Amino acid sequence: MSTAALDRLLAVLLVAQLATGLLTLRSGVPATAPLFWLHGLLGGALLVAAAEKLRRSVGPAVRQRRWRPLVVGGLLAALVGVALAGGFAWVASGRILTIGPFTVLTLHVIAALAIVPIVALHLLPRRWRLVRLPAGHGPRMSRRTLLGLGLVTMLGAAAWGAANLADRLRGGVRRFTGSRWLPEGGIPPPTTFYGEPAPSIDGDAWRLRVHGRVERELTLDRPGLEAIGVVERSATLDCTGGWVMTTGWRGVPLRALLEAAGARPLHFVNVRSVTGWMVPLERHELDEAMLATGVAGVDLPTGNGAPCRLVVPTRRGFDWVKWVAEIEVA
Repeated sequence: MSTAALDRLLAVLLVAQLATGLLTLRSGVPATAPLFWLHGLLGGALLVAAAEKLRRSVGPAVRQRRWRPLVVGGLLAALVGVALAGGFAWVASGRILTIGPFTVLTLHVIAALAIVPIVALHLLPRRWRLVRLPAGHGPRMSRRTLLGLGLVTMLGAAAWGAANLADRLRGGVRRFTGSRWLPEGGIPPPTTFYGEPAPSIDGDAWRLRVHGRVERELTLDRPGLEAIGVVERSATLDCTGGWVMTTGWRGVPLRALLEAAGARPLHFVNVRSVTGWMVPLERHELDEAMLATGVAGVDLPTGNGAPCRLVVPTRRGFDWVKWVAEIEVA
């Protein structure tokens, strides 16, 4: 495989890996399992291609004293290395790995997000030639490039398979998302995606506002919310930090709240936190969604989103909005 072909392959793998990774943050149903398999296989291929790129380029760049490309490329390689090492270590370890207050999977995500601006810097206008075909060339691929691509694919699949085999040999059990199971029926760990602390909320002064395409706007305190009708449901919270727990939740079905407000025919509902974090829910997700005020038989702790949080089984924890303050019907 030529150097130009390898560079194009790296660009494609990076974009595909980042895209599938972002999609997994919101994929919480088993039907999306192939997306996670693809993300893992792409990671294996990226590992092989990145190693080959370093083997070919570092020595010549040092000898030619191309310091700027070395610095930028080195930073990109370091971030890719951290992201890939975190992902493969998480799979192969057979357990929940942590570094300080973060899981290794969280650091994997952070490193992956940090790659985006470095890639943009690395592919300045004069370098976009690496990700497009030369003028006058069609989508044909040389035999050498095809063989190289096949080799990268096979080695990448082998690396991903080896990591999964190591997980099984260590007794690891993961959900299709890659998250590891915590004991059922407990109170979930009080984590947030960016590691920010829980906001200070006066439970007596807190109000939930329901507005938008409704017949009557509602402003409810917690007793007013629960007066609509409390139910108890079991739901699985799958955190993007790498753990998953099935436990009992107590709260008000979102559909019942919308009916109390006289919601008109809608396309989606925006659920917004006091922190500003907002998630749109589509019509087909509303029947299973609820606003929880309790978990595992106790009132919802502040770290878990009190006074109320969104529970939406079709999504991952990334979208289970904590400290809900506003429902907008659109």
